[in-house]
Amino acid sequence: MGPAKVAVPSPNDFLQKRSKEPKPAPKKKEEEDEKLLPLSVPRRTYHPVIRIKKNFIYKNAVAVIRGEPKKPQHFCVDTRQGDKYLLEPSGLFPKYTRKKNYGVIPKYVTRRNEELKREEEEYQASVLEQLKKKAMKTLSEEERTNVLKALKKNWEEINRAFQSLPVLTDTSYKKMHKQELELKLQQLEHDIAAIENHKTVYIANVEHRQHGHGLGQ
Repeated sequence: MGPAKVAVPSPNDFLQKRSKEPKPAPKKKEEEDEKLLPLSVPRRTYHPVIRIKKNFIYKNAVAVIRGEPKKPQHFCVDTRQGDKYLLEPSGLFPKYTRKKNYGVIPKYVTRRNEELKREEEEYQASVLEQLKKKAMKTLSEEERTNVLKALKKNWEEINRAFQSLPVLTDTSYKKMHKQELELKLQQLEHDIAAIENHKTVYIANVEHRQHGHGLGQ
C-alpha cells in the first residue's frame, strides 16, 4: 500500500513559453525555393508598371493649336421658329461631282494640246530636214585611199624633219619646235589608224584637209 511510484521529471524539462501550442509541419525545400524566387529574380510573366507623368493640359493645348479648324456646316432655316437642317444633303447645295460633264477634259484644253502636238511635230520635221541638208558625206574607196596616202606622205616628211633635229635642245625655240613636230606626228598617226581601222569614213566638209581633221566613222 502507499502512493504509486512515479518517475520524477528532470529539472532540465521545465515548462517553456508556447511549448503546448501545435507546431506547423516542416516546410519542404521546393516550397522554400518558390518563395525565395520572386525575391531574387522576377518571373517571365512579371510586367512592371511604368508610370509616366503627362501634362495633359499642355498636350491638349498643342493639339488644338496644330489641329485644323473645323469647317462650318451650311444650314438652312425655313421656319420662323428657327428650325434648320443641313443644306448639303438637302439637294439645294450644288455638288459638281454629280454633273454630267464632271471629269471630262474641256474642249479648249483638248484643242490646245492638239496644237502643241502639231507644233512639236513640225519642229521635229524641220530639224530632221536641216540635218539631212547638213549630212556628212561618205568617202569612196578611191578617195579614202588617196587621203591615206597623203597622210602617210605628210607623216614621212614631218618624221624626216624630226629626225634631223639636233640632239642637244639647249634653247627654248628648239624645245618648242621639237614639241610641235611630236604633236603633228601623234595627230597624223591617230588619223592614219582611224582610216585604216574603219572602211566607212564620213567627212563634214567636201574639201579634204591635209592633216585629216574632220575625219571619223
